[in-house]
Amino acid sequence: AQSPLLAVLDGARSQVLVQAFLLTNRKIADSLVAAHRRGVDVRVLADARQHADNPGSLLRALVKAGVPVWLETRYKNAHNKVMVIDAGSAQPVVMTGSFNFTWSAQNMNAENLLIIRGNAALAERFASNWMRHRADAKPMEAL
Repeated sequence: AQSPLLAVLDGARSQVLVQAFLLTNRKIADSLVAAHRRGVDVRVLADARQHADNPGSLLRALVKAGVPVWLETRYKNAHNKVMVIDAGSAQPVVMTGSFNFTWSAQNMNAENLLIIRGNAALAERFASNWMRHRADAKPMEAL
């Protein structure tokens, strides 16, 4: 599942909105930082407890690279695994499924990843949901 996800991230032109339960996959983190460095608006929401409980979390590396990260504390588990790429453009992409953005998901688990291309209405719904969750989250540097 990692290769098609990375290909979509590498093609992002304007924005990447991430909702992650946990982020420990170095290639995904590097791809997000690379998108940020080429001028893409990359923003990440993640589960606060998963970040705190997992020393392999790469969220601090994202913040250090200038990617804004918010931690969700409102829910027992912010169990989302979503990326919305270029919502509002002619070629938006939504990626979702069971695939956590982790080393284990890539190397040890049976996972699924659904990539939906060109559905502007769906991308806008996912982007709106991302914004709603972001409004309830805490900036990572504030915690």
